[in-house]
Parts: sequence; structure tokens; C-alpha cells
Amino acid sequence: MLQDTTSSAPLRSLLFHLSDVELLTRSARQIVEEEAPPCYTLLIFTNGTGRLYIDNQPFLFSPDHCYLLSPGTSLQIENGTDTVVCFYRITFTVIQARDQQQVLYTEDIFPNRYELRVYPLSRLIRLTEQLYAGRLGKGDMEWFKQHLHFQELIGFLLEHNLHSDPSLSLTQSVENTIHYLNHNFMDSITVKQLVQLANVPHWQYTSIFQELTGKKPLDYLTELRINRSKEWLAISNAPLRDIAHRVGFADEYYFNRRFRQTTGVTPRQYAISMRQRVLVKDWTGHEVHIPLQPLRIIYYGETIGDLVTLGIHPIGGNIPNPENRLYKDPTTIIHDVGFPFNTERASALEPDLIIFANSDERQYEQISKIAPTITYNSWATLEERMHILGDWFGKKREAEQWLVHHHNKTKTMWQQLQSSINAGETASVFTYDHGERLFVMGVTGFSTALYHPLGFRPVSKIQDILDAGQGYKEIQESSLPQYAGDRIFMLLPENKISRRAAEDMMNSTLWQSLPAVQSGHVYMAEEAKWNFGDAFTRDKLLEMLPELLQGF
Repeated sequence: MLQDTTSSAPLRSLLFHLSDVELLTRSARQIVEEEAPPCYTLLIFTNGTGRLYIDNQPFLFSPDHCYLLSPGTSLQIENGTDTVVCFYRITFTVIQARDQQQVLYTEDIFPNRYELRVYPLSRLIRLTEQLYAGRLGKGDMEWFKQHLHFQELIGFLLEHNLHSDPSLSLTQSVENTIHYLNHNFMDSITVKQLVQLANVPHWQYTSIFQELTGKKPLDYLTELRINRSKEWLAISNAPLRDIAHRVGFADEYYFNRRFRQTTGVTPRQYAISMRQRVLVKDWTGHEVHIPLQPLRIIYYGETIGDLVTLGIHPIGGNIPNPENRLYKDPTTIIHDVGFPFNTERASALEPDLIIFANSDERQYEQISKIAPTITYNSWATLEERMHILGDWFGKKREAEQWLVHHHNKTKTMWQQLQSSINAGETASVFTYDHGERLFVMGVTGFSTALYHPLGFRPVSKIQDILDAGQGYKEIQESSLPQYAGDRIFMLLPENKISRRAAEDMMNSTLWQSLPAVQSGHVYMAEEAKWNFGDAFTRDKLLEMLPELLQGF
């Protein structure tokens, strides 16, 4: 159990110095013994779940959890799931100024405490992403600004944890067991085991659990199992006994009784009602009978956030960027079906519907053998895509409500930015990909959030790309001035070769000659996080763009 800080670090005498910031991944089903660095280490998880062993003390981690390790602390990361774990690792040193001398400080900043709590989490992630994006700055001034961002992050953590309420530690411990339940509900689990995991007194555990979930632990566990069984019932003719065992019930009789108590119908009655189908016409003209209420959807494309926004959570998809923070709900797990599409992986997920954002008919023929498959134009406008999904899934009202709300938020954002931009200003979005190839973005990705009657406009060359319906276009570096607007947004790729090409270009005479560069109107963001045009990301960009343009 996490303990409250009993004695404060001598904060007035401490100087915090950033060493490095990294974005790391750990593969599925992997156990890694990390090196014990001679400096402080801050871990911020953004994707995946598993166990940490910090100086042999176990912790259950999940997205948005944050841990601080003192110099020399041992660490083991255990990923027992099929999901990739992603996390930021920030290392830093602390210098103590005392008696007119400066010495290296290595004591615990938060004694007897590893896991930290902050609110809002969005600010923690924003500060961390800001640090990561600026890690390649070479100039003294760039490093100075990077250090200011680091001090802001440290201050944020200190503010929320230096004199924290011990009850928060209890809450964190119980939250960890909820995450554990969400991913291990099929196992035999008792309240006694959960109490032991949390290391919280039984009476406190149950009370805190109910405050967090609105349910008693066993009722919550039963609901998880019932919801998972609904998915199996909708797609499988397996005996009730098998389905009951798959989701953690000891026998089908108890399962049948609890299912009826929860839903008002028997499992078989539910299965029959869920197998009703509706005929739809997809992007490329196929007429397909799809489930009226599909539960096990694979979405293969780059706008998975369109579905999430409507409350539709796919079980599988292509995941080019596993640290993308699409999901706040820790119960959501997306299985990677690979790129290109791996039919064996997809079949193993037993989907009842596949959405294929591609017009390749040969691939469609293979994929449609697995489950009913419909093609989807992910390069259509946001409005068109949301209306199509609303029609397909009986969510017309939800789609329209979201669009109205999003349009109002977008208009408000641009109105608030009028003092920061000039009327008629143009903007361009560039990135490197596939090695050293330069691309300008068109009707897809980050650029879709920029072009607005109250916002930026495309230069004529980019307008041609938009008119042609192209998602992007490869250009030569020598053509850059023809595509560069008054504002330039450079999306930094993850690929090392592509990133180096971007850095080299930004150090070139050609780049330095661009008016946007000379006027300081260049903005950088991580391509893997922000170069998407889906509904979820578009909403997040409404928060990110003002910060980027106004230098927050």
C-alpha cells in the first residue's frame, strides 16, 4: 500500500536537472528487467496493463499511471497481456545546494512512495508530450525552454504529491485492483484476493470500491462477465457451459440464473435477438447483411476514433501507433491484426463484423471470408463519415449531436484565436515518411483541423491537392517554397531515418529562407500522435492547437 509522505524533501535547496526523455515500448507477453540507473526515473504509462516490481514491491500499472524511482532502484516490467505496453521514461538528476556547496542528492523525494497521483491527467500527458517533442533541440535557447517545461512538470508532480492526503493512496490501490479485474475477470477471483492485492483493510476496500464504481466488488465482477458473455452469445453456437467457463463462471446453471437476473432474458433468448441482421450498402458498392448490433468489430483503417466517438469499441484493428491515447476506458482492449491485414490473427478474434477502409477488391475477397465485411472511405469528410456510421449502426441522432457539438467547439476555438492569427493566413503541414521522402498533407490527417473559414487557408498548390481528394502528396524538397504557407506545421516522424531527414532539412539554407521560418511561425508536433483526421483526434486537436499556436 502506498504511504503518505512523512517527511518532506528539502525542496528549497534542490535543483532538478533533466537528463533525457524517451518513449519506450515493451512487447506483448514480455518480462523485462530494467537497469537501475544512477539518476531519478519517472515512468508515465500511456498504453497497456501489467505489473511493475519496484525494489521487488508489486504494482499494477495501466494507462496514465505515473511512478517515480530514486537512483539505484531496481525495476522489472511484466506485460502478461497481448497488448503492447508504451510508456515515457524521463530521467533527471537532483543537486542540493547547502553550506555554499552543491552536492548530488539521491534520497527519496517522496519517502515510502513510488506511485504518484495528479489531476488533471491531461495536463501531465501534455507536459510529457511537450518534453518529448522538444528533446531534439540543439540550440542553447531551445534547451533552456525545454528545461522550463521540465520544471513545470516537476512542479506539477510536487504540488499534487508532496503533502497528499493518505486517503488518495488507498483510492489508488483500489483503482489498481479495478484495472486488474477488467483484464482478468475470466480467472477465479475472490474479494479476499482483491483486498490482499490492494493491501487495504477489508471494510475500507469495499467502501472505496463502491465509491469508485457504484457497485460491490462481486457485483462489478459479475457485470464484467455478463457483458463479455453477451459478445460470445451473439457470435457463437457454443454450449452455455463453454461460454460460462470462458468468462469465469463455474457452471452454466449459475451463469444462466445471473444472466437472467441482469438482463431479464435467458442467454439463448438474448443470442436469438442479437442475431438479427440489416442490409447496408458500403463505400465500394457491396450490399452486405451485417448484425443489427455487432459486438466484435474489427476496424482496419486510420480513423478508428470515428467509431469510438459514437461509443463503438472495436476489438481489433491495425495499430500503427499503440501509444495513441484513444481510450480512457481501461476495459477497452484493441488487438492488433497487423499491417498488412493478417487473416489468421483476425479470424482468431472471431469478429461478427469487419470494417475495411480500403477499396482493394482482392483483399476484400479474402477478408470477407472471415466475417461480414463492409468498405469505408476514411478520406471522406468528417461529416460524411459520421453520418455513414450513424446510418450503419442505428446511431443517427448520436452522430448528428456530436457533429453539432464539434462544429460549435471548433467555431469557438477559432474565434478565441483571432488575436493570434491574421485574416487570410495560409498554413501547410509537412512530414517525412518511407525513409527520406517528403510529403505535404491534404484531405486527411492533421491538416483537416487547420482549414476553416475562421482559421487558416491552403496555398494554391495545396488547394489543388484538396480538390483532387488526395490524402497527401509526395514533393521534392526543392518544391517546398511553392507549398509553404504563412504558418508551417512540421510533423516529426517516429522512424529514425525519416526523423533525421526532417532534422537535416530544417537545418538547410532552403528551410531557413522560408518566410514562415524567418517569422517564427513554425510549429512541431509528433506525427504518430496527431496526424489523424478521425473524430476523436479532431476533438483533441481543439485543445492542442491553441496551446501550440500560443506557445503554452
